[in-house]
Amino acid sequence: MSVRTYSRWRRILSRIPLRAALACVKPIALFDHRLYMRALLPLLRRAGVKLDGAPRYVSPSVFFDDFDRVELGERVILSSHVSLLTHDYAWTTVLAAVGKLEGGDEAIVRGIRVGRNVFVGRGALLMPGTVVEDDVIIGAGAVVRGRIESGSVMIGNPARRAGSIAELYEKQCGRLDTLDVRKDRVA
Repeated sequence: MSVRTYSRWRRILSRIPLRAALACVKPIALFDHRLYMRALLPLLRRAGVKLDGAPRYVSPSVFFDDFDRVELGERVILSSHVSLLTHDYAWTTVLAAVGKLEGGDEAIVRGIRVGRNVFVGRGALLMPGTVVEDDVIIGAGAVVRGRIESGSVMIGNPARRAGSIAELYEKQCGRLDTLDVRKDRVA
């Protein structure tokens, strides 16, 4: 067995206890989100996720490609079915197309950083190398890549800037009397 193959299998096998622990924690979210988050955060740290403060919520269905290449800030919310992809195997297709593929598949791997006070909506996809600065909203289903500047509201595929947090605040403040607003208790 080559050193490369051995390292790959060692990495895979070392993740089994972590994935099992994460699977045990997920059902807690059905009953108590705050307890779920208290149980989840130490597991994310042990997996290698860099936490700059405490994320507000990470849905049990969030997909982390490589835990150790993700950084999350304070008050981040990752809604259901969000995917954080840190690899791009399309590079293999490029190499094969130009006749440069030698041996196995290759991926370009880059980390993802999500700043403070960021909301990522259901089903959003964060691509390799994405940097989301502070105070950002990413809409449901958005496909995000590159650097997203602070204060942005991003929607669509590919994600585009639909406005700013300040503009959204002004718009909603004018309609608060017609909106059904739920206020959760502070933990």
